[in-house]
Amino acid sequence: MKNELNPLIQRIEPPFWYSGMHNPELQILFYGKNIGEYEITIENSTAITNIKRTENPNFIFVTIDTQNINTNEIDFTFQQKNKKPFTQKYELRKRRKDSALRKSFDASDCIYLLMPDRFANGNPNNQNDSNTSEKYNRDLPGGRHGGDIEGIIQNLDYIKSLGVTAIWSTPLCEDNETEFSYHGYAQSDVYKIDPRFGTNEDYIRLVEKAHQLGLKIIMDYVTNHWGIEHWMVKDSPTNDWIHRFENYTETNHKRSTVSDINASKIDRTICLNGWFVPTMPDLNISNPLVFNYLRQNAIWWIEYANLDGFRVDTYNYSEPEYIAKWTKAITDEYPNFNLVGEITMRNQSLLSYWQKDSAIAKIQNFNSNLPSVMDFALSDALQMVFNEDDDTWDQGITKIYDLLSKDFLFPNINNLLIFGENHDTRRLNHIYNNDIRKYKMAMIMLATLRGIPQLYYGSEIGMAGDQNLGDADIRRDFPGGWENDENNAFHPETRSECQKVYFDFTSKLFHWRKTNEAVHFGKTTHYIPENNVYVYFRYNSNKSVMVIINNNPENQNIDTKRFQENIKNYTTGKEVITNTKFDLSKTISIEGKSGLILELE
Repeated sequence: MKNELNPLIQRIEPPFWYSGMHNPELQILFYGKNIGEYEITIENSTAITNIKRTENPNFIFVTIDTQNINTNEIDFTFQQKNKKPFTQKYELRKRRKDSALRKSFDASDCIYLLMPDRFANGNPNNQNDSNTSEKYNRDLPGGRHGGDIEGIIQNLDYIKSLGVTAIWSTPLCEDNETEFSYHGYAQSDVYKIDPRFGTNEDYIRLVEKAHQLGLKIIMDYVTNHWGIEHWMVKDSPTNDWIHRFENYTETNHKRSTVSDINASKIDRTICLNGWFVPTMPDLNISNPLVFNYLRQNAIWWIEYANLDGFRVDTYNYSEPEYIAKWTKAITDEYPNFNLVGEITMRNQSLLSYWQKDSAIAKIQNFNSNLPSVMDFALSDALQMVFNEDDDTWDQGITKIYDLLSKDFLFPNINNLLIFGENHDTRRLNHIYNNDIRKYKMAMIMLATLRGIPQLYYGSEIGMAGDQNLGDADIRRDFPGGWENDENNAFHPETRSECQKVYFDFTSKLFHWRKTNEAVHFGKTTHYIPENNVYVYFRYNSNKSVMVIINNNPENQNIDTKRFQENIKNYTTGKEVITNTKFDLSKTISIEGKSGLILELE
């Protein structure tokens, strides 16, 4: 059933809700010309706990207690003096069985990040839409290229064949910017999939088909800002719905001001309240109406689409107290639900401040409630070290060793999202000039270090891109995603020889990772690098994995005696890519710029 809107009501949000939620309180937004001038009643009058009118008469917010409603359909009566009353139906749906206890993503998963506009055009009929401004133009690097939800659905088998277990897509909700709308981060309607990507029903179908293949779906959620074209920016319910300044004020991006005891109030205010860019107004999440709107929208998508997790964009640009409260509201509803926040900070103490139950944040009586953070410090290192042939005090593979030596800062190191690149960073294959040896070392580390590995679409077939040429160059179209593409990398028989080498290695590596619990949740012991060679072990009570990364251009001979505390009674190590067996009582020879993963036996 879908609510049919009375002609006097233009929007209802959430468009429907669910009974049996942990938090029974529901704030319903009604929008229409002067709708705020009406009195509103329902049959069970005690179920309405609050009616909020604002300075904008086109809005009214009605809060109901769903525990006091025993029907799946509510009739709201709108009455205005000397006018005939009218009714509006509102639906309360039944939740899926065990919805609250849904399993989310964790360190046993590997995430595939894609940008839908650049991945595959599965439905050429939705490239343009009469209600959105920017039109299809694949010839324009920063334009809309036509990739869509159908393109993802048609290539789910490809994604699964890579060995990943979850998909993170950049935002799919409507973004009605006049240009650069393809990325989706300037949303104009957060209850509606962008029609150039498909429909809400298409998104549901994507999730269902992904689940049938054992793949999880992670939504990219944006709490900090909307797009300038959002309908509630154009006609705001309250004057403080978004942060406003006398003159346009952009964030200073200094997120350290949040925890800095010496920071000035003005610097902190501009960091948190300044706009991200001129087309992305900053939401005032401290406004209770805004907070409830964002809380409910997030929960609605989880319930409606049957989602498996969130990646939360620009997490620490929002007011800390309220973004922490927003996060807790979600995990109160879904105790196992994982949210990973984009905390674009390279200092590990500042990064760890934002993970749930951080001892550092506790000093300031703060808890973000955020289960997972993105490990940008490790990402930066993975983008440098394999070009550094000399292992000096702070160069070469020692960078990784030094980073892991600070793991004690994090409350849950297994729940860090680890990555070498994403849609905002340089591409690994560009940095390393498509030297597959360096790519393999980076992938080996992502597959075996603590945390949840995330891959970026296309790198697994050797795709590169120069960020100095603009964001569009690191967000190129996936070859084969468009009907007339000369090269189709989605299928083994049409990949180039180079693409096959990249893909086959990546696929074998991450299919192996799925089978080894020691690299999911095991402990780590690592050894100080020597000659730019880094050795570490991932292990639990049943399994042990020895990883050797030779970042030296020259072949190296590894004396295994040094690692006896981890080798223990194991006698051989089987290399997971080649199946070669190594005698652990003897010296191990390893080629320059290469890595070995040995399952100890």
